Amino acid sequence: MSLRRRQNSDSSPGGSTALAPEDEPYNIVPVDNLLADDATLRFPEVRAAVTALRAVGDLRKPPFHKWLPHMDLLDWLGLFFGFQKDNVRNQREHIVLHLANSQMCMNPPPGDIDTLNPKVLRTFRNKLLKNYSNWCSYLGKKSNIWISNRREASSDQQRELLYVSLYLLIWGEAANLRFAPECICYIFHHMAKELNKILEGCIDESTGQPVMPSISGENAFLNRVVKPIYETINSEVKNSKNGTAPHSAWRNYDDINEYFWSKRCFQKLKWPIDVGSNFFVSSSKAKAKQVGKTGFVEQRSFWNLFRSFDRLWIMLILFFQAAIIVAWDESQYPWQALKKRDVQVQVLTVLITWSGLRFLQSLLDIGMQYKLVSRETKLLGLRMLLKTIVAAAWILVFNVCYWRILSQRNEDKVWSAETNRRVIFFLQVAVLFLITEILALALFILPWIGNFLENRNWRIFYLFTWWFHSRTFVGRGLREGLVDNIKYTLFWVVALALKFAFSYFLQIKPMVAPSKALMSLKNVKYEWFQFIETSNRLAVGLLWLPVVLIYLMDIQIWYSIMSSFVGSAVGLFSHLGEIRDMQQLRLRFQFFAGAIQFNLMPEEQLLNARGTLKSKFKDAILRLKLRYGFGQPYKKLESNQVEAYKFALVWNEIITSFREEDIISDREVELLELPQDSWNVRVLRWPCFLLCNELLLALSQAEELFDASDKWLWHKICKNEFRRCSIIEAYDSVKHMLLDIIKPDSEERSIVTVLFQEIDHSIEIEKFTKTFRTTALPQIHSKLIKFVELLSKPKQDPNQVVNTLQALYEIVIRNFFKVERDIEQLKEDGLALRNPAYSGDFLFENAIQLPDINNQYFYRQVRRLHTILTSRDSMQNIPVNLEARRRIAFFSNSLFMKMPHAPFVEKMKAFSVLTPYYSEEVLYSKEQLRNENEDGISILYYLQTIYDDEWRNFVERMQREGMMNDCDIWTDKLRDLRLWASYRGQTLCRTVRGMMYYYRALKMLAFLDSASEMDIRDGSCELGSIRGDNSTGLFFKGHEHGTALMKFTYVIACQIYGTQKARKDPHADEILYLMKNNEALRVAYVDEVSTGRDEMEYYSVLVKYDQKLEKEVEIYRIQLPGPLKLGEGKPENQNHAFIFTRGDAVQTIDMNQDNYFEEALKIRNLLEEFRRHYGIRKPTILGVREHIFTGSVSSLAWFMSAQETSFVTLGQRVLANPLKVRMHYGHPDVFDRFWFLTRGGISKASRVINISEDIFAGFNCTLRGGNVTHHEYIQVGKGRDVGLNQISMFEAKVASGNGEQVLSRDVYRLGHRLDFFRMLSFFYTTVGFFFNTMMVILTVYAFLWGRLYLALSGVEEAMARESNNNRALQTILNQQFIIQLGLFTALPMIVENSLEHGFLQAIWDFLTMQLQLSSVFYTFSMGTRSHFFGRTILHGGAKYRATGRGFVVEHKSFAENYRLYARSHFVKAIELGLILSIYAFHSSLATNTFVYLAMTISSWFLVLSWILAPFAFNPSGFDWLKTVYDFEDFMNWIWFRGSVFAKAEQSWERWWYEEQDHLKLTGFWGKLLEIILDLRFFIFQYGIVYQLGIAAGSTSVVVYFLSWIYVFVVFGIFITEAYARNKYAAKQHIYYRLVQFIVIIAAIFVIIALLEFTDFRFMDIFTSLLAFIPTGWGLILIAQVFRPLLQRTIIWKGVIAVARLYDILFGVIVMVPVALLSWLPGFQSMQTRILFNEAFSRGLRIFQIVTGKKNSYNQNVTGFEISYDCSPFDAFNSYICLTSK
Repeated sequence: MSLRRRQNSDSSPGGSTALAPEDEPYNIVPVDNLLADDATLRFPEVRAAVTALRAVGDLRKPPFHKWLPHMDLLDWLGLFFGFQKDNVRNQREHIVLHLANSQMCMNPPPGDIDTLNPKVLRTFRNKLLKNYSNWCSYLGKKSNIWISNRREASSDQQRELLYVSLYLLIWGEAANLRFAPECICYIFHHMAKELNKILEGCIDESTGQPVMPSISGENAFLNRVVKPIYETINSEVKNSKNGTAPHSAWRNYDDINEYFWSKRCFQKLKWPIDVGSNFFVSSSKAKAKQVGKTGFVEQRSFWNLFRSFDRLWIMLILFFQAAIIVAWDESQYPWQALKKRDVQVQVLTVLITWSGLRFLQSLLDIGMQYKLVSRETKLLGLRMLLKTIVAAAWILVFNVCYWRILSQRNEDKVWSAETNRRVIFFLQVAVLFLITEILALALFILPWIGNFLENRNWRIFYLFTWWFHSRTFVGRGLREGLVDNIKYTLFWVVALALKFAFSYFLQIKPMVAPSKALMSLKNVKYEWFQFIETSNRLAVGLLWLPVVLIYLMDIQIWYSIMSSFVGSAVGLFSHLGEIRDMQQLRLRFQFFAGAIQFNLMPEEQLLNARGTLKSKFKDAILRLKLRYGFGQPYKKLESNQVEAYKFALVWNEIITSFREEDIISDREVELLELPQDSWNVRVLRWPCFLLCNELLLALSQAEELFDASDKWLWHKICKNEFRRCSIIEAYDSVKHMLLDIIKPDSEERSIVTVLFQEIDHSIEIEKFTKTFRTTALPQIHSKLIKFVELLSKPKQDPNQVVNTLQALYEIVIRNFFKVERDIEQLKEDGLALRNPAYSGDFLFENAIQLPDINNQYFYRQVRRLHTILTSRDSMQNIPVNLEARRRIAFFSNSLFMKMPHAPFVEKMKAFSVLTPYYSEEVLYSKEQLRNENEDGISILYYLQTIYDDEWRNFVERMQREGMMNDCDIWTDKLRDLRLWASYRGQTLCRTVRGMMYYYRALKMLAFLDSASEMDIRDGSCELGSIRGDNSTGLFFKGHEHGTALMKFTYVIACQIYGTQKARKDPHADEILYLMKNNEALRVAYVDEVSTGRDEMEYYSVLVKYDQKLEKEVEIYRIQLPGPLKLGEGKPENQNHAFIFTRGDAVQTIDMNQDNYFEEALKIRNLLEEFRRHYGIRKPTILGVREHIFTGSVSSLAWFMSAQETSFVTLGQRVLANPLKVRMHYGHPDVFDRFWFLTRGGISKASRVINISEDIFAGFNCTLRGGNVTHHEYIQVGKGRDVGLNQISMFEAKVASGNGEQVLSRDVYRLGHRLDFFRMLSFFYTTVGFFFNTMMVILTVYAFLWGRLYLALSGVEEAMARESNNNRALQTILNQQFIIQLGLFTALPMIVENSLEHGFLQAIWDFLTMQLQLSSVFYTFSMGTRSHFFGRTILHGGAKYRATGRGFVVEHKSFAENYRLYARSHFVKAIELGLILSIYAFHSSLATNTFVYLAMTISSWFLVLSWILAPFAFNPSGFDWLKTVYDFEDFMNWIWFRGSVFAKAEQSWERWWYEEQDHLKLTGFWGKLLEIILDLRFFIFQYGIVYQLGIAAGSTSVVVYFLSWIYVFVVFGIFITEAYARNKYAAKQHIYYRLVQFIVIIAAIFVIIALLEFTDFRFMDIFTSLLAFIPTGWGLILIAQVFRPLLQRTIIWKGVIAVARLYDILFGVIVMVPVALLSWLPGFQSMQTRILFNEAFSRGLRIFQIVTGKKNSYNQNVTGFEISYDCSPFDAFNSYICLTSK
């Protein structure tokens, strides 16, 4: 909360202000003060936009307000309509910036840049008000935009500006109403109407005065328009009971918005808004008055999957029926059976089924949507009723027609002519039934016709479509173009053909013979009471059930296979993965400069030259030349120094950014950089890592070809460009170096000059090999190396330098020349001293003048020369850091991919980045870095260990920047240390650094766009001579700063920043630090201001750091109608800050993301994609590739990273092309800002239903006719969860979100409005994936329960006598195990890895993952997804789960793991394990071990995965002492009886109640289904009691009923014991022991009696446990459903007590294998190796943690001591904990 407000802010536009407008703080452009000294004002386009806004002219001035000279059109609107002053200021800059940027982008440029071009304004108005125009057309209302779309006269410019300004002012102050775009259209419609009246000078008839708006005055718009609707939404949210009430009981944002899709909004709401309208009546009040749900009712049911995707299920059901009919004939091939008339007629029954399914759909529509029917929507109710009647009629018609065929056939005994006529009549009726499907097929084949009809608001079309679906504003004209149509149709035709062929031949047909045999099986000896003894249909049904479930879900497998191969093909054609490592980059680097020039550097284009066929063909040819090296583009660089300088600047800046990030060392910078043109080197000076070993190879060639001609030798050398360059550079450098160190006026200098002249002359006349001995070159080479090494030493010895030079001279004179010369000849030729005075001295002794040791320029060149002379290896490991290698490889590869040409920065689209932030880490504090965890490991030590090379680079950089002593790192360099650590976590400062690379890149690109050759050369020299932070700033001239600010802004939505400042939270200071150091960064937050009497006012505030004032300044403060958060927190936070973004596009970035400088260079290219057509539409969302940067620490992080990587690359690639169903799956997608601004924003925010808020932006985009593409030439970094518990919570959140999506109107509409094949793509890539994951688990259940039934009933034993009856087993089990091994994830991962890293590497990675138990992890994840997806659909309970983004994943206790996984995994695994065990004991097939294992191995794998995965992937999971401590902690938690305020982490009882929360939310049907599912536990008792000896072989039902006596007796004993404990245990303990003694004696007596007088066997005691323990668990689960009734009775305490015992039992069962593995030697080490293999393989210093085992181990790591007092055992545990992150 804040009590502070900006002094100069006044909510009234006409209010007095403390500061003059020109003195107020501004955001980007000082639009109120055009005389200000600001870089952005140098653009005439900005002044033109401001001038246009100030052209108020003779408009009628607002009454009651003083009109001031500086006021403009926005002030005019603000005063008339009562908008807030800061809203006016915000939108003024918004409009000015956009109009200026748009005019700058015009091609060709306008003739007069000092005035606003009408085309710019017209285009903006059309785009901004397009949704409003569509809305008016949809409702049949005349638009209130009184301007035609022809070329307007200049006099209309003012009116156009007023319209766009009015819309943006409404939008900017609408707050939460921005989620209801058509509500904003309604408001704009009426306000525009009033605006028109004012502009037309109309007179108010009632007053005789000029017309005034209905709403005017101070804050009138907020108080009288926004607040009433806001308060209605707020009251509905309160009715939702924090999202726990059924969705059907309250109106969400969509309901509010869709109220404005019908004309009743005009009739009921009126204008000014009638607050007495039933629209404002809350759902909690009288139902007769309220509006209720609008457009759709979200009902919680699995039937939603059928309703939304009915076409899919109809296809599957009809084919299944037809396939069974055909297969039942048992012909070898289906076409043989279909030749038979009997089969043909039987296949016609699919039409009866189809009509039945339509009837079911109509019933579901009534059952779920009846709440939509009201007095105002009677036609909707009529349609639902009529559809049900018609569907029922079709069932009757088809049945009658079919009965007539059969009766005639039976009467005639043959297929007579009359029978055939009846068949033909049936077919004619079928054609009539299918006429709608035929029409849909025609529109599918001709998509443009369908789009045309749907987008026209013709009444005849509405009448025609009224029968099929409700009229909605969205979901019209969604068909794609013909080419895209063909592509995704082919994809699905192939996939479905494979699926149906597989299903028929390998699933359905093999089951026919066993089914027939089982149905004909007679005299089955049932081992229990069989209710229906005359039929085996139940057994047949159970045998078929797994097959049916697999049949229904296996399209997911075929989709996975198809998408893998199609995705890899698309990737190959996109040229992904062509440069995978530094060796491949080395081969392509000589074309790399040309690729940078071609893609990143804009060229002046002739007018309209881009986009023509000729230009496209030219581009294609140039790309081919670049990609494959045709034409040697690097030679162009040598001839064009400007391009070479530009390339050097870009490349060196990338390398500099690597150095600033500490992923390369200073030495690696020298090896990687392109040095500036110096020492008169005649060739392009390639980076040293490319020239390695080339000089030595050239020397060996020269030595071998000593007698060859110059031309031949040079031809051999020039075959390798780098070899040629290394020779010329080494020669020129040696020449320049020698002449540099020899005094200018000395005779020795003339000798050296003559020597080089002779060499140059011999080369020029091609007589080098004739003049010189090439065999002497190695000697010269070795001496040169020694000489350069002497020069490179910190302490130079001039005598040694002279001696080495003398030796070098002797070798050249004596050995190098082929023709020997005496001393006189040498003197005559100028190659020896002529002055005899020197005869007593050494040559060069007095001629050497070494450069100063601080001459960095000279010695840097010397080091480079030394590298060229000495490097022998291929430098494959340069750079050492794997991340640096990956980034260089990806960047270089991307430049050879197809991307749009980059425009000049001034002509690029402007954009913003928006990041929502709440209270996550900004910057790690000193204490956080130093504090040690329970194992003695600090975050800093952990980072030093994991990022060993980066730490060394950091220390090297600090020493270069002035760190004298090690201890300075905690004082003078503390900020750098904190930043270094924070940049390796998932912190806000890492995200900010990454996003601000855009600003840095744009400044450099703007410089290159306009710089002269001299500017670029100077910049190159400066970059070469100075390395430091923000090196690009060294050579900027000034305008780049303004250009970058115009084109880019970064807004962080720090929701509670105001509260953090008020309570002195360190996070606030850290955010201020980020603003201070990043000029383009803005922070938006919600300020809460107390107004007394417990009343609060809420404001959206934007702040920045003013570099001149050196403090934070408030820019805008816009009052909100109330608290921000009505819906989900993140989208609400984004929405409030969205008004402060600028530009044509906005990139949404999360807190766990990063960016890279080299990728930021390509943002201009990416934004140009908005100008292209993809299919029949331009993009509205640009999907961007992500790199998961958290996958290199542990195996678990690697699995998650691999899964995520395949999804965000190959998966997204296929969804975009060819399937055309890519949505918005999170970040870092780039949105068309104005398109989304007018259509509800970049996410949806309704409580619970929109918990996965991101994807709903994609749904909304598709439904409103948008287009989502995917681009892989640019990437953004992203972090992921790395611990199993974090991953599981994330999976639970996503699965729950998908469960809520199933209920949503968006999914329903997409399922119905997309064409059939896009609907399939949509289903199987969104909710269908989770549904099919659940189906896999259900298949396991169905199979095991079916086998248990067959074994316990005795049917299996009867089947065993029939040899072919178990042929069906292979059919049932074929796919299940493949799926459990993770096929969904594995295949795409393998294919994508093959594409990007090579096939062998991909296979190796896959095998490594299997050895590291990846299948266990993926199987466990399947359990998580299926549990939460199913439970959410059935009961609800979806919620946001904060996973945390810390570093060290500590050892998780057994109790914590049990709390997380007991219900989702452990109990289910124990249930399946119990079934498998009972089946092993009672199945006749299980006697054969091989058969049993073949049948159950996949199920046992699932059971073990679900039980052991939390411990296998838990650091120190199999440590014996930790296991002992964990079990003790678990028992303490179980028996904790603390206060009612205890948390679930402390008390089992509190946790037990929380696990039942979903039952409080569910409705009647959810509870009923829960009870039905719980009844399965009684089957154990029913089956096993007949196997007991005491049953004496009886199969009477009485045996089962008598067995319940045992249950009641046990429960009675338990109650007795509990009563005795409560009454006697405390004070009369002896009585309590007596009761226990009596119970034990009685039990023994009963057992002896049973053994003596009945057939009871001693083993029956243990066998009966398998029967009665599940029954007790089933009773507890049912009791939980009836908790509201039982909680008031004494029974409930007994339920709690028994439930506690069951959880102890489950805990012990889970603990047993964990304890066993902990006790066995070696498992802990094995687990450590499995869990942290990636760290081991990277050669990290992991074992430093293990070996830190001295009594007082002090490790001095460049600047501090870390002290550990630990034993070897504790050190090992520390190692586990440390490496777990």
